[in-house]
Amino acid sequence: MSNKKIGLLSLTALVLSSMIGSGIFSLPQNMAEVAGAEALVIGWIITGIGIIFLGLSFFFISRLRPDLDGGIYTYAREGFGDLIGFLSAWGYWLCATIGSVGYLVVAFEGIGLFTDSENNVIFGQGNTILAFLGSSLVVWLVHWLITRGIKEAAFLNLLATFVKAFPLILFIALAAWFFSPDTFSHDVKAVNLNNSITDQVKNTMLITLWVFVGVEGAAVLSGHAKKRSDVGLATVLGIVIALILYVAITVLSLGVLPREMIATMPNPSMAGLLEHMIGGSGKIIITLCLIVSVLASYISWTMYSAEVPYRGSENGAFPKILNKINENDTPINSLWFTNLVVQLCLVLVLMTGKSYNALLLISTSMILVPYLLIGAYLLKLSIQQNSAWYIKLTGLLSSIYGLWILYAAGLNHLLLSVLLYVPGIAIYLYSRYQHEGKLTFKGKEITLLVLIFITFAFAVYHLATTNH
Repeated sequence: MSNKKIGLLSLTALVLSSMIGSGIFSLPQNMAEVAGAEALVIGWIITGIGIIFLGLSFFFISRLRPDLDGGIYTYAREGFGDLIGFLSAWGYWLCATIGSVGYLVVAFEGIGLFTDSENNVIFGQGNTILAFLGSSLVVWLVHWLITRGIKEAAFLNLLATFVKAFPLILFIALAAWFFSPDTFSHDVKAVNLNNSITDQVKNTMLITLWVFVGVEGAAVLSGHAKKRSDVGLATVLGIVIALILYVAITVLSLGVLPREMIATMPNPSMAGLLEHMIGGSGKIIITLCLIVSVLASYISWTMYSAEVPYRGSENGAFPKILNKINENDTPINSLWFTNLVVQLCLVLVLMTGKSYNALLLISTSMILVPYLLIGAYLLKLSIQQNSAWYIKLTGLLSSIYGLWILYAAGLNHLLLSVLLYVPGIAIYLYSRYQHEGKLTFKGKEITLLVLIFITFAFAVYHLATTNH
């Protein structure tokens, strides 16, 4: 099995499955809660353009530097040095790992729809003892599956992607049938929100970014691809398919029920909308689809989470112990490391009672900087190689989108990410010492470290005083 590689279809399915996890099923309510139809359409236009250029950045980098494996970490390291590369890898790894925990939580929350009652809460919001035990079982079953080989796990993910696509297409077809132009055009500016169109658009940004997290999947697993040229193509194909699904679901929903009603729906809101269109069976269909979807996404995200520390350990960014593969070409120690952290996070969810929304917030905050660095690296690389103008333009526009989402995310999200970046620096310093036999700093790394710790102190102060 170790010589088996992932083809274009499976790579595209990995990208698509990574993006279409849990977020899509809550999109109608999430978007209706913060924006009217006009701002929603503008938000999707900005996100669509930005995410397509981000995807094209992966596409062009994979062609300009086909020798690079590992995606986000490797690109950041090549472009901006070891420390920046590590921070990108650490942020992405935390995003993927915490996001994976979120998938498990929301999966068992969905199962609770069929098992729970007011007097007998079994799975609750995915944070009960039985949900913890069920999630833990999934963690180690998926662990076993991936140890059998990345190719085998990718094939199972491909099957699950086809299964979960059908209810989404059914929803879009029914929403188009029930669509009312009068309902859609009612209060398109969402006056009741008391927010300007610009603020509404900004408020959609983290939501739209979250549902596209996973766009980098093919690049992360590029070392397992049959053909390097498939990496960029799979990324672009996955983005286009996902964008069509996202826009269709959110826009058509506003023509099925008024925005105010959708905004107050419990999630997954697609279930409530489908129930309105075809009755109680609609809620069951969407909930089952949600469970299959997030479990499939969990498989792909676990593969990404294991790949990044493994690639980092090859260059001294992560401890040497993680630089090991088994007979099936699986980064086995990195997989153990990732799943033990997932298990620890599940314990924390059980102890604190945190829900999926809290995990989503943390996870999305950690991906902002890694995505910015992708566009910035393409821009730098295209200038160095004097590439065609459209490649330089892609890098520039992708970088602008990265800066825009940092601005739209707001100060609190950025400071939260700083708090989580700093603990990783201790791992980086230890790994560098272990790899080189001494601790040396290159270029402007000391200046960057000082700035990070100053920002960390400010983040602690700001978040502590704001919360109180």
